[in-house]
Amino acid sequence: MTSTATPRAGRDHAPGPRAPAPAPARRRRRDWWGYLYVLPALAVYVAFALRPIGETAYTSLFEWDGLTLATWVGFDNYTELFESGVLQSTLGHSLVFLVFYALLPTAVGLVIAGLMTRIRIRGLALFRSVLFIPQILSSVVIAVAWRWIYDLGGPLNAVLDAVGLGALTRAWLGDFDTALVSVGLIGTWVQFGLCMMLFLAGAQRIPRELYESARIDGAGAIREFFVVTVPGLRTELRIALVLTSIFALRNFDIVWNTTAGGPGTSTTVPSVYVYEGAFLTREVGDAAAVAVVLTLFILVVVGAVMAGLRDRDAAR
Repeated sequence: MTSTATPRAGRDHAPGPRAPAPAPARRRRRDWWGYLYVLPALAVYVAFALRPIGETAYTSLFEWDGLTLATWVGFDNYTELFESGVLQSTLGHSLVFLVFYALLPTAVGLVIAGLMTRIRIRGLALFRSVLFIPQILSSVVIAVAWRWIYDLGGPLNAVLDAVGLGALTRAWLGDFDTALVSVGLIGTWVQFGLCMMLFLAGAQRIPRELYESARIDGAGAIREFFVVTVPGLRTELRIALVLTSIFALRNFDIVWNTTAGGPGTSTTVPSVYVYEGAFLTREVGDAAAVAVVLTLFILVVVGAVMAGLRDRDAAR
């Protein structure tokens, strides 16, 4: 009789192909390759953005004139700035600019975008291009042009004289009462074209059926604007407010080339104080402290805008 032997498990079987690695392990390896692609850009960001911020924060802890040896003072620079009222004054001016550089341009851009979505305008492309021109001009050119407009013998005062309002004429940038508002209106003129373009682009993706439904329900132009247009532009509103708020708070070019912070300190903003402290009065430690506070202030404002206008659907 012949007997058939059963092979023993683990000894007589030939080794089969190795089982593939689990999917999560393969995915982790692919993720590491992705980080390698990001590494060059990350290195540039660390070298030219994070490192200077860290050095500025470190410099703010010293009393230094930029030439001689620095003296460690800890947080005394911050304490002196708060006690002297410099930070409160300059940040207060920045908050005023926040109204003129961010809120007003956003409101004007929204209204213009709402009108253009409701009314057919011939030559719309040319109209939009003209309104966007301030965005492509140099800030120095804009400042010089408006300094001429606001001059005592400039076009603004000439128009006021021509319409019988000569009593209102003045050196707008040299008057303590009007300098801050005058510089703020320059920012409104510069920024509203950007806001308008963002809102016009966003309005094109709002379904026309929403407007038709609102009109069927009896909505007028104003209600249609607040019920359909504004909610549909939530993303563009967030982008516009973030960009214009950052521009308002770090604004230097326009202020320096129109008033240089004057008359007195009536238009001095943190960026002007940083420039004067670092390059004119040689108080580098104080200037660095103001720069750190300004950076934190911008982050807080931008964070508040992002939180207040976050997409409700995405947050769920």
